[in-house]
Amino acid sequence: MPRLKPLAPNEVDPASLKVFEGFYAKRGNVPNMFRTFARRPEMMIAASNLMSAVLSTGTLDLRLKEMVVVRTSQLNECAYCLTSHSTILRNLGLSQENIDALQSPDDSRWTERERVALRYAEQVTLNAKGISDELWASLREHFDEGEIVELTATTSLFSMFNRFNDALDMAITEPGWPEA
Repeated sequence: MPRLKPLAPNEVDPASLKVFEGFYAKRGNVPNMFRTFARRPEMMIAASNLMSAVLSTGTLDLRLKEMVVVRTSQLNECAYCLTSHSTILRNLGLSQENIDALQSPDDSRWTERERVALRYAEQVTLNAKGISDELWASLREHFDEGEIVELTATTSLFSMFNRFNDALDMAITEPGWPEA
């Protein structure tokens, strides 16, 4: 049971409702995380805008970013984010077997570029100060500086979301428009 009740659409201000409607139009649901963030509308809007900027802009494709999100969430053991973003990866064409295999960044099913991104996400999640010169050289070989910013932002943002959701024992979001 969640520690805080996610707000229903009739409990939020007009700006928050607009964010809810945007999520519903894009995903067919309103994530409980954002329904909970709506207790502080400015934070919810900022978090939504940051997530949109991190996942929807730049040159890295969404599939790779979502692979990084899921790997980060696996490491942080965040069931809420794993459920949500595994669904997104399935919708992007990854099988559940491949999603489960993200736990093995060096698996041969991944391209070298994907392996480097997953290893980097792992290192940023577990010990950001411990990035080896070898990993950094591989990263520079496969990604430009802007893409490294994208990978770092994706991993860091979802580490924060993982902690937010785990601390509040966030319930898995159900499909559909939230009821009052």
